[in-house]
This record gives sequence, structure tokens and C-alpha cells, in this order.
Amino acid sequence: MGDISQAVKNISVNRDLKAENIVKETKILTIARLAKILVDLFGSDEAFKKIGKREGHKIEIFFKELDGYITFILTTDRKNFDCHVEKAKNPDSKVTIAVRADKILHVFSKIVRSKSNIFSLIKLLKYFIPGKIKIKGSYITALKWAKCIMIGNHTIYKNDN
Repeated sequence: MGDISQAVKNISVNRDLKAENIVKETKILTIARLAKILVDLFGSDEAFKKIGKREGHKIEIFFKELDGYITFILTTDRKNFDCHVEKAKNPDSKVTIAVRADKILHVFSKIVRSKSNIFSLIKLLKYFIPGKIKIKGSYITALKWAKCIMIGNHTIYKNDN
């Protein structure tokens, strides 16, 4: 009888782990789709034109709390902007976002809603200094990626006073 109850507990634990992993994957996939949709709808072509020789470079975004990856490939054409929910093979830059799971979307949306200029990049230092965001590899590639996903210059953010 003890063997049967132990097997039931193992099945229950496995089911809970699978459910938790599915929820994490869904959150990461949602963030990737959100980034792609926002760039498609509201992105600026100027940032993509400034990619230059970094076209084709890979940026790997790692969400530490969700234990998942999103890979972005830089391109000079906004229409070709794409991302994949997988670990990058040989990325040029690795960006780690190490905040609590409930704050990940807040930090990511803060980056996306910023204007694509040097002052907005300076404002993001509040995440770099305490180590909430870490960059390994090419800082230039990571900054060019950040400028590509920043949509704060769009007219939807203009103040209509």
C-alpha cells in the first residue's frame, strides 16, 4: 500500500512541475510576441537603419526568474525583425534580466516605452547599477537592440494638452 501512495505523490509532483514549466514558457512566449507586435506596429525605422555592420548579430535575453531565453537577431529592416524563444547559439551579447517574476514585465515595458535616444539609455542605468540587468559580450550590440525595441518616440506617446 505504501508503494501506491508514493507513486501517486510522484505523479502529483511531476504534474505540478510540468504545469509550472508551462506557465513559465507561456510568460516568456508572451513577452517575445509582445516585443515583436509592438515593434511591428509602433517601431521606428531610424533605429533599424543605424544597425549597420551589426546586422545578423544575435542578442540572447535570459530571464533568470523564469529560467528562459529569447533570442533576437538584429536587422536593418524593421519588417524582418524577429525573435525566437530559445537559447542562442553563439550570441554576440547576452542580457540577463534578474528581477522577480512579477516585475519582469514592468522592467521590459519600461525599456520598450522609452524613447530611442541617449537620455533614455541613461535612465535605464537604474536597472544596470543594482544588477537587475546585466550585459555580457558586446555592449554596443545590446544597446542597438534596446534602441530598436524602444517605441517611445511614436505619436501614441505624445501629450495632447
